[in-house]
Amino acid sequence: MARKGSSIRLSSSRISSLLLSMFATFASFYVAGRLWQESQTRVHLIKELDRVTGQGKSAISVDDTLKIIACREQKKTLAGLEMELSAARQEGFVSKSPKLTDGTETKKRPLVVIGIMTSLGNKKKRDAVRQAWMGTGASLKKLESEKGVIARFVIGRSANKGDSMDKSIDTENSQTDDFIILDNVVEAPEEASKKVKLFFSYAADRWDAQFYAKAIDNIYVNIDALGSTLAAHLENPRAYIGCMKSGEVFSEPNHKWYEPEWWKFGDKKAYFRHAYGEMYVITHALARFVSINRDILHSYAHDDVSTGSWFVGLDVKHVDEGKFCCSAWSSAICAGV
Repeated sequence: MARKGSSIRLSSSRISSLLLSMFATFASFYVAGRLWQESQTRVHLIKELDRVTGQGKSAISVDDTLKIIACREQKKTLAGLEMELSAARQEGFVSKSPKLTDGTETKKRPLVVIGIMTSLGNKKKRDAVRQAWMGTGASLKKLESEKGVIARFVIGRSANKGDSMDKSIDTENSQTDDFIILDNVVEAPEEASKKVKLFFSYAADRWDAQFYAKAIDNIYVNIDALGSTLAAHLENPRAYIGCMKSGEVFSEPNHKWYEPEWWKFGDKKAYFRHAYGEMYVITHALARFVSINRDILHSYAHDDVSTGSWFVGLDVKHVDEGKFCCSAWSSAICAGV
């Protein structure tokens, strides 16, 4: 009887071992099958990625794929925001100021900063500009707050720093508070390009405007016409707007428009396309470019040529706008004072 019980226990143990072995075998086959299936799926995905991307030796990782998807989603979000911004800009020259939670309004972004190039002995011209369109005191502030137009006279220092001419400018500025005084510029024709470059740099660093304009102190500016013209170019981040030309380069030293570096402009001696005259405008992105690279941007004899040279090789839209040809009868923006 004892031998029979022992036989039964041995038989049960063998059956259990056999079942366990069979289960382990089936599990191994199942796991191996899943791994093979996943590997085949991975190979298929890699082949598809190679086919789409044209890369036969590498595939995009999951992390990279997720980054691409996230970037695409952000691009869609930015596109939506740009559409909203575009619609908002159509309501006027300057976007409406959003209100904070306490009901107060945030500060408006200026439409344009106008730098009026002036000289040490030109007080009469400056007074004429103030009386004609720029204003002083409260009217100057109103121009900024209602039209989004910031206008400042731009001037350097006397060759004899601290002399009576410098003191006269300081006194005038203390009364009008409408100057940008560039201490690193000497008021001389040969520093005109440097003066314009440092104006754009200073203005871009101080004011987050949409446009920056160079003007001179003997023109009248029609602010409403300027605003409506610039509003048409709000969607172009790199616009260079003005009365465009590409004139002759003069190599004769006694000529009024002599260019000492005439040899750089080739055998035909012709300037590249650039805005000339009494007034031209660049966008915020271009003004920032000038500010960042101010130390390495080359200057030629004439400021309008210099400004045009800074944008050669950049993806810039040159806008030939006849309204900025101030000496022409067709000009709607500027005219001689």
